Amino acid sequence: MAEEEKKFSKEIIGKMVVSKTGKRFGEVGDVVFETNSGELIHLVLQNSTPNAKKLDLEKTKEGEMLVPFSAVIAIEDFLVVSEEDIV
Repeated sequence: MAEEEKKFSKEIIGKMVVSKTGKRFGEVGDVVFETNSGELIHLVLQNSTPNAKKLDLEKTKEGEMLVPFSAVIAIEDFLVVSEEDIV
């Protein structure tokens, strides 16, 4: 991975999560990763929108919605996710 493609978790915390079609789902509150490999597993949503609440997302014990990191297709000003890959 090229140096300019690397992102630190602190760079994505607080960014808006949107679908390819522009639906807003909320902001990144935290990330969940596999401790052995470092693989990112989920984004934890905060300030979830009604669009996110319509999806059948996995939730934490505290009820926070989890977006699979595998659904992320772009990270810039927003995190763009493929809605088809969320569910």
